[in-house]
Amino acid sequence: MKKIIIIHTIAVALLIFAGCGQKSQKQEEQQSMKSEQSIKAFTLENKNGCEVKITNFGGKVMTLEVPDKEGNISDVVLGYENAEEYVDGNPFFGALVGRYGNRIGDASFTLDGKNYELPENDDGNHLHGGPDGFHNVIWNAKKITREGNEALKLTYVSADGEMGFPGRVDVTVTYTLTGENELRIDYEATTNKKTVLNLTHHSFFNLKDAGKSKILDHELTINADHFTPVSEALIPTGEIRPVGNTPLDFREAKNMGDGINSDYQQIEYGNGFDHNWVLNKTERGELSLAASVYEPTTGRKMEVYTTEPGMQFYAGNFLDGSDVGKNNVTYEQRSGFCLETQHFPDSPNQAHFPSPVLEPGETYTQTTIYKFSTGK
Repeated sequence: MKKIIIIHTIAVALLIFAGCGQKSQKQEEQQSMKSEQSIKAFTLENKNGCEVKITNFGGKVMTLEVPDKEGNISDVVLGYENAEEYVDGNPFFGALVGRYGNRIGDASFTLDGKNYELPENDDGNHLHGGPDGFHNVIWNAKKITREGNEALKLTYVSADGEMGFPGRVDVTVTYTLTGENELRIDYEATTNKKTVLNLTHHSFFNLKDAGKSKILDHELTINADHFTPVSEALIPTGEIRPVGNTPLDFREAKNMGDGINSDYQQIEYGNGFDHNWVLNKTERGELSLAASVYEPTTGRKMEVYTTEPGMQFYAGNFLDGSDVGKNNVTYEQRSGFCLETQHFPDSPNQAHFPSPVLEPGETYTQTTIYKFSTGK
């Protein structure tokens, strides 16, 4: 396990040690660069009174305030009051995730005959880009205007070999809060060496009360006829299985709590829902509806649109009350859910899955939209 030591200076410096022994010159240089940057928060607003607050530390969404059926505007994501709290808090609350979202089996993959070893941070597997992935770095951030809407442009340069991945990758992620109450996330990246890339967003949502209660009565629809079953270690087996006659069938709206404790083997492996759905697409890369969620008490509805081929629905099964967030709320099991748009987990090791390979001269692009309204 890697050891992370956080040192606070006036500018809230972040120094990350890559081991318990002697630090390399490269690590010293990286730490020096980070120590010169400060952790900040940026607020975007739209004409309807909606607001999103984002920190440059991990590109994390701190708050997302949208109206309910009575017009009352309040927060719908789990997180912390201050940007600095994210340094020691849950690493994935609201985070930008990379280089590779979700899991890579055995923390390794082969590309053009060369094997790449990655940090093991999930029972021998690699999860969400590793301990020092995109969620754990300070991004360059600048507020901009995009098509008349307030937006935040985040950029980061991931060095060749960072977290074991090949190639220097230049990444731009733009958050836009639109006049249609959409949080739009546009991703773009290039590389100077053949690599794999899978970026995603990891907000924990609770449309009722931002994590004070459980999400089991939220009504979920997923536009997918198939999912990718996993092993006990939550690594895809390679099978693409129909959702029919399984608890993972959300083609028609049903409560998130329905079947979440069933004895279906896939549910037992994930301690609930923690799986990748194969989204229905008419053509590759089209921006289409992936899922919708309705919370009956507040009347809030969230629709998820994406260009990605898959989406992970995670029902907060491993939240355990150890995270205390905004307004001193203790986040208990299943007090938040994630809808992470993505390429399939372990795709670098599964040749028949949509390819996550990025070549020099190509541009990685992805768009995901979380759109908020009221009523079914």
